[in-house]
Amino acid sequence: MKKVLVKDLKEGAVYSRPVYIDGDNLFVPAGVAVREKDIARLHSWGVESVETEGVLVDTSPGAEKNQVITDPFGSDILWNTDPVPSASNDNDISLSRGHENKGPYDNYIELIKSLDEVCINISSGVSVKASFIDDISGRLLHIVRDNRQSMIGFILGGEIKGRTMAKSLVNTAILSALIAEELKLLPHKILQVITGALLHDVGMLRMPKEIVEKRGGLSAGELQRIKSHPLLTYRIVTREFLYSEEVGLIVLQHHERWDGEGYPSGISGVEIDIGARIVSVADAFEAMVSHRPYRNSLMGYQAMKNLLSDNLKRFDPDVIKALIQTMGIYPIGSFILLNNGTLAKVIKVQGNAPLRPTIRILIDDSGKVLGQSEEKVIDLLVEKNLFIARAVDPADLKDMKEAGRHG
Repeated sequence: MKKVLVKDLKEGAVYSRPVYIDGDNLFVPAGVAVREKDIARLHSWGVESVETEGVLVDTSPGAEKNQVITDPFGSDILWNTDPVPSASNDNDISLSRGHENKGPYDNYIELIKSLDEVCINISSGVSVKASFIDDISGRLLHIVRDNRQSMIGFILGGEIKGRTMAKSLVNTAILSALIAEELKLLPHKILQVITGALLHDVGMLRMPKEIVEKRGGLSAGELQRIKSHPLLTYRIVTREFLYSEEVGLIVLQHHERWDGEGYPSGISGVEIDIGARIVSVADAFEAMVSHRPYRNSLMGYQAMKNLLSDNLKRFDPDVIKALIQTMGIYPIGSFILLNNGTLAKVIKVQGNAPLRPTIRILIDDSGKVLGQSEEKVIDLLVEKNLFIARAVDPADLKDMKEAGRHG
């Protein structure tokens, strides 16, 4: 890899391959523009140079639109520097679709599509280069930092059909990134946590489908087989992708429990890697709020209540606290009923006041359904006379709106 001096980095620079700090800590993914705050971060850390195997991509208006680079899966692809992506088949996945000129939801979908390609290759036994996964991890961190409120809303309110495994892994990684940042982990550790979250269940892809998709109870043998998936994932992550032991421990230990009753090793408390403790909480929350073939999803509020009632059994209490400070008791996208009968949607959480989010009124206290032109936003930290009476199931929302229109 060649060195690039930090003093020579320019805002808006785009490289054809990922750029790293100290050889293995991702700075920016391929195709993502360097931001002024990224450069400032390097200066604050005392970093003098970064490294990349790529070249600077000319994104000026008169530049050649396509340049040939090497795809992480081993084949040559065209790097499209056109800022407006062309229409493509829903199954197309390539590094040519960077996130800088897309909206938050498009970026979220692209992460899922990219990781789905990884899952397909792992399931089929096709070799995947770690640099491709590093690119997804780096993109995810950039997107979460720029659009944290939107990302939480997509997890709770997104309706994406198919790509179940990839969607679950991306959602878990988003939550893990938010928790890791709230806990103020070091930058390289945050990226390790994200990578571990993206890969924590990939061992399941090589389990027999008849066991993984079984709806009835599992036999003792089948249950033992399922419980071996962290070991299988660990081997994939450390032997096939050649990730460090730090990432390996995250995937190996994410089913360990705070009280020592987990698997595969039965370790407890702080013996469990902090990354694994983070992924454990993120994975549990994601599983509760996402639709599965065998059950309906819980509301964000109910899922948070379930985590709060853990009582030092499964989860690190500090990690749960960090999740609450990030998402609130009533996470973004939650529908809530106020003490005056107003129906509203949570649009922003207050880290130090999880019961007093900022809300958007949907049905006011007179029963009137408010349209977009009548949008009314209330900060419950300011409006002290109002408080949340209860959470509302989204399934009941349509009926409540109809009642409001005809009330």
